[in-house]
Amino acid sequence: MAGRQLSRQERIDWLRLLRSENVGPVTFHQLLRRFGEAAAALEALPGLAARGGLSRKIRICPAADAERELDAAESAGVRVLASCEPDYPALLSQLDDAPPLLSALGHLSLLQRPGVGVVGARNASANGRRLASQICRELAARQILVVSGLARGIDAAAHQGALEGGTAAVMAGGVDVVYPPEHEQLYREIAERGAVVSEMPLATEPQARHFPRRNRLISGLSHGVLVVEAAPKSGSLITARLAGDHGREVMAVPGSPLDPRARGCNDLLRQGASLVESAEDVLEVLAPILRQPLKEDRRDGYAGGADAGIPPDSELSEVRESVLELLGAVPVPVDEVIRQCQFSAPAVLTVLLELELASRLERHPGNRVSLVAEA
Repeated sequence: MAGRQLSRQERIDWLRLLRSENVGPVTFHQLLRRFGEAAAALEALPGLAARGGLSRKIRICPAADAERELDAAESAGVRVLASCEPDYPALLSQLDDAPPLLSALGHLSLLQRPGVGVVGARNASANGRRLASQICRELAARQILVVSGLARGIDAAAHQGALEGGTAAVMAGGVDVVYPPEHEQLYREIAERGAVVSEMPLATEPQARHFPRRNRLISGLSHGVLVVEAAPKSGSLITARLAGDHGREVMAVPGSPLDPRARGCNDLLRQGASLVESAEDVLEVLAPILRQPLKEDRRDGYAGGADAGIPPDSELSEVRESVLELLGAVPVPVDEVIRQCQFSAPAVLTVLLELELASRLERHPGNRVSLVAEA
């Protein structure tokens, strides 16, 4: 199996880097590719942020804070998996913004199974819940991991149906924070018989901004996402859109035009989603994908050693000028910036990294970036 195990000190360094100011998943992975290891990236953060235009010292997570977080996880029986390690979900590691560290409870081997994300309305109908539970029970019996978000309605029905065969709950807050509270018993059953995962620090209470990030993990852990009842503009449709961005299959259960909860699914079907009425339909959609090997495993990308393709800082001033000229308030694909900039990709990515660490760059889904408006 790909990957390598981190030492305790390396895990603390990873935690420190990830919890430092302006370091999100994409930035974290770029820093590791740039500097080879987290300790070297931590040393480089102040200089990178300063060159990006930050007028004060960037906030770096203290070692003591990272040690306390790791100790608390170990005391709670929580595994903190690094994206380079063998137990980290291989499918999730394919995302550009895969969580560098994933907190997990339960049977982690389940996370290596083929996965199907199942999402839908919180105010789901009795028929919708029954169908979701039935489909998920049959999928789990065929060794398919059912992934959902422990929400009310379809999520809960999916977990309950798949509990016997294998299900994973993705939390918007900390892996130890049950939301909604009435799912405490279901959460405990999943932790005991399935798996519970989160990218957030322990004890983090879920907030509205956390749920889209949670939804990308549901998609990232899955070969395809099935939507069972969803109103227009619902979180379930965000998950479906992310699945499309990730190259996953999007599936939907059709519904009556008279039921507002069916409009989201019917819209997905009009846009080309696969129509699903049973577990067999899901397996038929996924069959060609499951026969294909995964792309090159990104967990092999952190073997240590800095990226030799980065030019010296003295040669980056012209690149900075060109990149800033191309960027604005409207998000633009990073590949387009590189193409129009006509400098090497490592040089452009370094400048984007500097700008982000200086709070001057914002990242958007689809590998797009924009400048942050000046205060």
